[in-house]
This record gives sequence, structure tokens and C-alpha cells, in this order.
Amino acid sequence: MQTQILSANDAGLSLSSLILQRGGLVAFPTETVYGLGADARNDKAVAAIFAAKGRPSFNPLIVHVQSLPAATEFADFSPLAFKLAQAFWPGPLSLVLPLLKGGQLSHLVSAGMPSVAIRIPAHPVAQGLLQVFGGPIAAPSANPSGQISPTTPGHVTAGLKDRIDAILDGGLCSVGVESTILGVSDDDVTLLRPGGISVEQIAKVIGFTPTLTTNETTPNSPGQLLSHYAPKADIVLNVTDPEPEMMSLGFGNAIAHPTLNLSPKGDLTEAAANLFAHLHALDAMANAGQCIAVAPIPMTGLGLAINDRLTRAAAPRDGQ
Repeated sequence: MQTQILSANDAGLSLSSLILQRGGLVAFPTETVYGLGADARNDKAVAAIFAAKGRPSFNPLIVHVQSLPAATEFADFSPLAFKLAQAFWPGPLSLVLPLLKGGQLSHLVSAGMPSVAIRIPAHPVAQGLLQVFGGPIAAPSANPSGQISPTTPGHVTAGLKDRIDAILDGGLCSVGVESTILGVSDDDVTLLRPGGISVEQIAKVIGFTPTLTTNETTPNSPGQLLSHYAPKADIVLNVTDPEPEMMSLGFGNAIAHPTLNLSPKGDLTEAAANLFAHLHALDAMANAGQCIAVAPIPMTGLGLAINDRLTRAAAPRDGQ
């Protein structure tokens, strides 16, 4: 198929909605990264997401909805889940909640598990698409599975051109790392993936710090596979004095004269917004066998999400 690039205007939103209604795939911007959207109720359409990305079918997807009432049609919200939703939605937070029976979501969305990851995006283009489409949209990041997430339409084109029907062009994503994912029960919250909402922000709302849990073999949410977000070039972490032959990704003044700097002033919000775009750029510049050395990033605030992505990007890949 030939991928269309659509403007984020009324005509583009209408055509994107029509493509989704017909079972097609549309990449669209959220405040975090570009998502690869399909009708979350259509088995064939959701299966096409996995095929286009080369994504393992046991790795569940996030369902995007327009409002909290819409979310309650598909997931069972405890009072604690409602509290989190009211504090952070719309925004970069996904909640993994018990799946409601009869909610009409494709079983492929949740990889056959009794839970679903769900969120309300804050990006105006994503909100516009959800409003025009009028239903839930399943949307992982719009990139080949395991590779660097996309924060611009060009990133999507480079990875998925002619594998998907359309890209809704909403410019650069502002947050730059995926949503925080929380598993929520009646009285407990676990951190399944660090992201655009910090654990410090979450703790202020719920009164305690959620415990980080991972399941790399049978994930119950996206972003838990060990090797993920990876460029073609190998990555070496926590480097302050890179070898001359290495490319380097700085933070603050930790590396003298880095190839690119996530944030020269050491701002974690700026660093998160630049992370994937800088990794894409360095990967494009790297020669065969050349490594990318990355400066230390503080493990506070958005630094937790940045380090999570970098650790997974640096993890051994299949066959290594």
C-alpha cells in the first residue's frame, strides 16, 4: 500500500476516521510519541498493527479513548483508579485495569489477558481524531517493534512507509517519551513502565510511591520487553569520557563536546522531549560498528523514564 501523509485539519481527520472505520491503520500524534492506530474493536484491524510493526502477539496494546465515561465502557475502575484518572487525564498516563466483559474490545488488544491498558491522550490532534472516529483506538508506538519510538512524521515514514495507510501530521510530540503505565487494583498501584508522569507526581496524588514491577517474558503492559527502543548502533551507558571513535549523547556538561546533547542546561523535561529524535539522528550518522556513548542521567523525575528507555535500548538484541 502507499502511505498517505494527511494534514491535521478537518479533512485530514475525516479521512483518517474513514480509514479506521474501514479497518485501516493511521499513525497519529499524541503528546508522548506517534501512535499506530486501529479500531480497537476490530480483530482484523488490530492484527494488522502487529503485522505492520512485527510486534509479538503476546505484547498488549494501549487503548486510547476520548473521555473518562468512554473508558468506563471497557475497564473496571476502582476508587483509586478514578482518583488517578481525574488527576492526570487527559495526559501521558495509562492505567492497566480489569477488562469489562461485553466491552467489545478485540481480544488481541489485551493479548488474551483479563486486563486492559487504557488512557486519554492530551494532544489536540489525537483528541480530534477520537472525537470524529467516535470509538476506541488501539495504538502502540508507530515504529517497527523494538526500534526507536517516533516523535515526528518523518520518523514514522522511515520505519513504516507503505506498511500503513496514512500518517496524520501533527508535528513534533512535546513530551517525547511514552506514557507512564500503572497497574491499579482496589488498594494498590504498581509502576509497570516509567513515562511522562513521574513517580513523584503520582505519589503526591495517592500518598505512596508505586513499586516498579517488570515482566519481560509475558508482559501485561507495553514497554516491558528487555530489548526495546533500540537504534541499529550499539549503546553504552553512563559514559563521561567517550572513546574518540564513539558518537556521544550528552546531558548537561557531563560529556565535553558531545555529538548531540539531550539538554545542555541539564533539564530533564527537555531531555525527554529530545531523547528519541536524538537517537534517530545519531543512528543515521553512525558508521558501521560505531557505538553511541550516553552520559549519565539522574534517576529522578522524568530521568526514571529516560533511563528506562536507554537501558532497554542498550540491552542485548536477539542473536547477540
